[in-house]
Amino acid sequence: MTIRTTARRAIALLAFASALLPSAPAAARERVERVVMVMRHGVRAPLGGEVPDGTLAAAPWPKWPVAPEQMTPHGLRSMEVRGAADRAWLAGLGLLPARGCPAAGAVSIWTNVSPRTIDSGKAFADGFAPGCDLAIGHRASGEVDPLFEALRADTTGFDPVRAIASINAYTGGMDRLVQRHAAALKDLDHILGCKQPICSPGPAAAVKPSRDGHGIDLEGPIRRTSGIAQVLLLQYAEGMPARDVGWGRADAASIQRVGALHAALFDVFTRPLYMAAHQAGPLGRRIIASLTAPTGPSLDLLVGHDTNVTALAAALRLDLTAPGYAPGDTAPAGALVLERLYDDTTNARSVRLSYRTQSPTTIRTSANTVSTTNLPIPGCTKARQTRCPLDAFVKTLAARLADERIGN
Repeated sequence: MTIRTTARRAIALLAFASALLPSAPAAARERVERVVMVMRHGVRAPLGGEVPDGTLAAAPWPKWPVAPEQMTPHGLRSMEVRGAADRAWLAGLGLLPARGCPAAGAVSIWTNVSPRTIDSGKAFADGFAPGCDLAIGHRASGEVDPLFEALRADTTGFDPVRAIASINAYTGGMDRLVQRHAAALKDLDHILGCKQPICSPGPAAAVKPSRDGHGIDLEGPIRRTSGIAQVLLLQYAEGMPARDVGWGRADAASIQRVGALHAALFDVFTRPLYMAAHQAGPLGRRIIASLTAPTGPSLDLLVGHDTNVTALAAALRLDLTAPGYAPGDTAPAGALVLERLYDDTTNARSVRLSYRTQSPTTIRTSANTVSTTNLPIPGCTKARQTRCPLDAFVKTLAARLADERIGN
């Protein structure tokens, strides 16, 4: 018998033996049980004082089609588009049917009391489930909702002195914060075109306790320019003619650069560890309750503000990045997404985290493209891992939240 014949027989015997062995277990079947989303409202007109009094510009500011702080018609349409896109995404996960009205209790939408958050929630719902008249929950007008305004609600025993120490430790102090953004400040002065050394004059950089003791107040260049940078972004996302976006001196690239000034605001108000613990305290506990409840809605949507998104991200030690925005800046209708996953093989639950956004150009054109950035959770998942065991996630997040003050 030749060596070649022997080899052929050996291979045949191995194949026969392999066929007799039990097959390898099927891959674990993992499914999404529930999604919690913390979303910023959509495109609105500028807030009162967002462009500070005394700001100089080469020409009058363009007019908006609605009153200050209100959602624009374009912003509402964009929220409907976003709602439709998210319905398709959740249907693809097998969480909800692709069309028709969701079953009773399958979708929960809760917003802050401001009209722009309520209207954003309604427009999202109209796109998500057209004609279904999904309920939009919120507190009564004039009430303070701790989920979205934790410091104003005064539920966590906030200490402004400790807060300021944390802010200075995180930023290196207000003067250093301003120095780091010197290039963006120069870019903004060029867009404003006032032909003065500084187009938005005001007091020196400082952070102080607020008068009521429930928060902190920021003064200086970052405070004065962060809102201006946001207004320029909103002009572009609103779809204003190019000649009106920064008087024709701002495009998507330059708006992204000066967006660093808006992002810098969160280096004071939400990202320092003490600020994150208090700003995200009630919201974080609400999320833990939603993720751990035995039963609940398939989609639990909370519509608030940029501070809510950045504070939760900071509590989770996450860096927010999104296409078209400065690092750390927030997108209109941008949402932190927490998915509760169930493994049918191991009976284990885990959490997957992502940031779903639309670029300024996508919002401007009302396109339905949504970008998803997967986010590993520092202290819970290793680099490049996207899942955290549910119990570990709960323990990690809970440890980073300020306790609720007794008596509230």
